[in-house]
Amino acid sequence: MANIAKKVSWSSRGDDRGERTPLLNGAEDGKYSNRQDIVRSRPKEIPHNEKLLSLKFESLDYDNSENQLFLEEERRMSHMGFRCLEITRWVICGLIGFLTGLIACMIDIAVEKLAGYKYLAVKQNIEKYTELGGLSISLILWAVLNSAFVMLGSLAVAFLEPIAAGSGIPQIKCFLNGVKIPRVVRLKTLVIKVFGVICSVAGGLAVGKEGPMIHSGAVVAAGVSQGRSTSLKKDFKIFEYFRRDTEKRDFVSAGAAAGVSAAFGAPVGGVLFSLEEGASFWNQLLTWRIFFASMVSTFTLNFFLSIYHGKPGQLSSPGLINFGRFDSDSVQYNLYEIPLFIIMGALGGVLGALFNIINYWLTIFRIRYIHRPCLQVMEAMLVAAVTATVSFAMIYFSNDCQPLGQDNTEEYPLQLFCADGEYNSMATAFFNTPERSVRSLFHNPPGTYNPVTLGVFTLAYFALAVWTYGLTVSAGVFIPSLLIGAAWGRLFGILLSFIASSQSIWADPGKYALIGAAAQLGGIVRMTLSLTVILVEATGNVTYGFPIMLVLMTAKIVGDYFIEGLYDVHIKLQSVPFLHWDAPPTSHWLTAREVMSSPVTCFNRVEKVGRIVDVLSNTSTNHNGFPVVSDTTENDEPGKICGLILRSQLIVLLKHKVFVERASSRLSQRKLQLKDFRDAYPRFPPIQSIHVSQDERECMMDLTEFMNPTPYTVPQETSLPRVFKLFRALGLRHLVVVDNENRVVGLVTRKDLARYHVGKDGLEELHLAQT
Repeated sequence: MANIAKKVSWSSRGDDRGERTPLLNGAEDGKYSNRQDIVRSRPKEIPHNEKLLSLKFESLDYDNSENQLFLEEERRMSHMGFRCLEITRWVICGLIGFLTGLIACMIDIAVEKLAGYKYLAVKQNIEKYTELGGLSISLILWAVLNSAFVMLGSLAVAFLEPIAAGSGIPQIKCFLNGVKIPRVVRLKTLVIKVFGVICSVAGGLAVGKEGPMIHSGAVVAAGVSQGRSTSLKKDFKIFEYFRRDTEKRDFVSAGAAAGVSAAFGAPVGGVLFSLEEGASFWNQLLTWRIFFASMVSTFTLNFFLSIYHGKPGQLSSPGLINFGRFDSDSVQYNLYEIPLFIIMGALGGVLGALFNIINYWLTIFRIRYIHRPCLQVMEAMLVAAVTATVSFAMIYFSNDCQPLGQDNTEEYPLQLFCADGEYNSMATAFFNTPERSVRSLFHNPPGTYNPVTLGVFTLAYFALAVWTYGLTVSAGVFIPSLLIGAAWGRLFGILLSFIASSQSIWADPGKYALIGAAAQLGGIVRMTLSLTVILVEATGNVTYGFPIMLVLMTAKIVGDYFIEGLYDVHIKLQSVPFLHWDAPPTSHWLTAREVMSSPVTCFNRVEKVGRIVDVLSNTSTNHNGFPVVSDTTENDEPGKICGLILRSQLIVLLKHKVFVERASSRLSQRKLQLKDFRDAYPRFPPIQSIHVSQDERECMMDLTEFMNPTPYTVPQETSLPRVFKLFRALGLRHLVVVDNENRVVGLVTRKDLARYHVGKDGLEELHLAQT
C-alpha cells in the first residue's frame, strides 16, 4: 500500500489522538492522525481540506430487511392487496405531479408579477431622468430593489433553513445515491426554497428557477408518499406501507422528474434526467410511473397558467422556461456545419471547465471566510447591487440601437439615448428575466444584436453567474448557463456570416444560439442524453437532436479533461461519501479485508438489554448496523453470522419494552408489527429519550424475530471492485465480511468504499473525520 495515503479507519476514530481542526460551513471539529495535515486555524477563518470525507452523513436503508415480521405481512397479503398497492403507487405519482405543477405555477406567477412591477418602476424612472438628467437615481433605485428582494430570500435561507440554498440538485443526487442529507426533504425546506427562488429571480440575480423546481418536486414526493407531515406532526393514516427508504427513493425520483417537466415542459427529459443525473438505482417498472408524474406536472402547470392568462383550455405554454418554437425555415442545417458544431462543443467544454474551476475556488473562499449567516446575507445583497450596477452601466454605455417594429415582442423596451422609434438592444439582454433573454437570443431576427453587444454581455454575465452560484440563496444554474451560451453562440453565428461569402448559409444566428446554449450548459453540468431531450422538447425542434447530442458529448469530453461537473464539484466540496458508478480502475488488488472496518460490534441472538443500551449510547462509535452472531466462544473468537439488525429497529424494540421476561409473564399488550416500525420512521427517537430502569437492564431481548436473517456477506478476499459493485447495485448500507467459516471479521459501509479515488499520484485514500 505504498501508493496510498495513510489509512484512517472510521471504526477506530475514537482512539485517534490527533489535533482537532474545524471543517466546512460552521460544522463541528474533525480529527486527524497525521500532524502534517493539520491546518492551524486563524480567527474568522475555517480551513478546508478537500482530502477529507465527512462522517456526519449517514446512509439510507435501500435494502429491505426480510425479517419474520416482513415475511408474515407478505404472506397475509392477497393478490388483490398487491394490486391495490400498485394502483396506490400510481395515485401517489399523480398527486406528486399535480402538486409539483401547482407549485411551479405559483412560482411563475409570483416571479412574473414581482419582476414586472420592478422593471416597470425602473423603466419609468429611467425614462423620466433621461430627459431631466440624474440617471444615478435610476441606478440607485434598481440596485435597492434588487438588494431588497435578495435580502428577503437570503435571510430566510441563511437563518431559517440553510439546506435550501443553491439549486438542490447535488443534495437530491446524494439522497438518491443513498446518502442521508439532513433536512433535505422537509416541509420547511420546501417553503423556504419556493420563497427564496421567487426573491432570487425577482431580485435580478444571474440565476434560474429550474434547479429549485427539481428540489421542490423531490420534497413534495417525499412528503406525499408518506401520508403525513412530521414537521406539522399531522398523520393522515394513509400510504403507511410506503414508510421506508426504498419506497421513498422511488417517489423522490418521480418528484425530481416532475420538477424538470414543470420547468421545461419536457416529460421525457424529466424521466431521463432522473435516470442519468439523479437515480443511482433504477427499477424498470418505475419508468412509466415517473413519466406519468411528469405528464401530470406539465399538464397541471399549463392548465392553471392558461386560466391565469384568461385562455382556459389553451395549453400552449410548454413549461416555466418557455424557449419558444423554432419555425421550419430556421431549423435546417447542412452536413458541413457539423465540424463547426463540434468546435462549439469543445469551446463550451473549455468555458464550462473555466466556470467550474473559478466557482470551485470561490466556494472554498466562502467556506473559509463567509461562513456566518450575516456575512452570507451581506454577500448576496452585494452581488445583487453589483448585478444591477453592471447591467445599468452596460445599457448606459451601449450605442446598439435597433428599430422598434410593429410586431415587437420586447417586454420592457428601453429607449434611453436612442432615437425615437428605437430601443437599446443591450437592455433586451440585461433588463429582463433570464428566461426572456434566452428566448430573444433564440428567436429575434438577424441584425437585432451587434457583435460588440453580444461579446460584452457574454463576458459580464459569465462573471456574474460564476459569482452568483453558491450564494446563500435558492437559485439554479441552468438558465444562466443557457443564456451565456446563447449569447456567444449567436455571436459565433454572426461572425460566420461575416466570413462566409454567401449570407444565406448563415442567415439565422438563432440556431447557433441554440447550439451555443447547449454547449455551455453541457460544459458546466456534463449532462448528455437527458439534456438533449430537454432542449428538443423545450424548443419543439427535433431536427437539431443529433447536433445537440454531438455538441453535448464533445463538451463533456473536453470539460472532463480539466475538472468534474459543477454538481460533482459541490458534492466533493461538502465531503459527502458519494458512490460513483464504478470503483477506481486501479483498485483490484485491494481486498475486503483491507477495506473493511474492524473490530465489529456484534450482538447475540438473545442479548442483555443493558448491553444493547450501552452500545447504542456510546457516542464514540455511533454505529447503525450490528451483525447478530451465534454465541461467542470462550477465547473471544467472533461468532458465526446469523443476521443483521439496525439501530432504528433496536430503538423501537427498547421503546416498546420487547423483553423475553415480559413475553413469558404475558405483560406485553400485543405482538409487535411492522406498523410500529413504520410509525416511528423516519425520525426515530434518540436512545437518550428512552428510559430503561436498572431492573430492565438485566432483562434479555430476543432479536431472532426482528433481525434480517439473510444479510449480504462477502469473503474477506473479495476484491474492492466486486465489493463496490455489489454494494452500490443493491443499494446496501452494510455489507458483512466473513472468513471461510462464516465468522464475522469486518463490516463494509459507504465510507469505507467512498474514500478510495484516483488522484494525481494513482489510487489515493481520503482521510475520514467527524464534521
